[in-house]
Amino acid sequence: MSVNYSIRFASHPDDFKLYDTERIRKEFLISGLFVPETISMVYSMYDRFIVGGILPVSRKLKLETIDPVKADFFLHRREIGIINVGGTGNIIVDSKLHTLKYKEALYIGSGDKEIFFSSEDKSSPARFYFNSAPAHKAFPDKHVTLADAQVVELGSLATSNHRIINKLLVNEVIESSQLQMGMTELKTGSVWNTMPPHVHSRRMETYFYFEVPDEQAISHFMGDPGETRHIWIKNEEAILSPSWSIHAAAGTSNYTFIWGMAGENLDYADMDHLKIHDLK
Repeated sequence: MSVNYSIRFASHPDDFKLYDTERIRKEFLISGLFVPETISMVYSMYDRFIVGGILPVSRKLKLETIDPVKADFFLHRREIGIINVGGTGNIIVDSKLHTLKYKEALYIGSGDKEIFFSSEDKSSPARFYFNSAPAHKAFPDKHVTLADAQVVELGSLATSNHRIINKLLVNEVIESSQLQMGMTELKTGSVWNTMPPHVHSRRMETYFYFEVPDEQAISHFMGDPGETRHIWIKNEEAILSPSWSIHAAAGTSNYTFIWGMAGENLDYADMDHLKIHDLK
């Protein structure tokens, strides 16, 4: 079996205030997502959300079920969104082939049984980052490119947050039960994402940071708005963000990150906005 997983439990916001650096990293940071010839994942108790990475090099990898799912196959009661952050790769979903290039996405709905991942060139393998959430209904599979995305430009160089938001797997582009995913690209000279920050108690969220240059890093801010914490993140690492936590970051260079959400609704704009001066 080429699937490895771990489980993360949910934390109370009052308890979180007592965590030291080591504990914060243990509970929320996700590292080592891309291991050759392996499907790696973290099963989170935040909305039963799964975060994972798939790195096929010389052979096909099958997405097999894991014990916490308690199902005969992985997508029995789940949906999954996949974004390729590596070389061109192939995904076979119940005998149907989907070819994903760099920064292209695939939504796979509940009920699909056999899913295989492979790379077209082992010298430049695909790196499939994925999020999965429980699904109450089956929706059609859909391949989404950047040209298909709903694109929003926000911020400015003057405030160091000029960014392009590519809404790839959102309800304006696909149908899903609760999963949403997209990708935000910071322009050269800009480092702040999601600033001013927000929370949304109706949804949890994950951020996956990539295109972080060598020798550079991201300082991710989280926690209650009145008592924030930070955690330093390297290239191709992810962070779990509880519904009570802000989620914003600044890098020592510009970068790209993938956001994924699940929870009460599919309204991307459902956010409780915060003022920068109210942060502590």
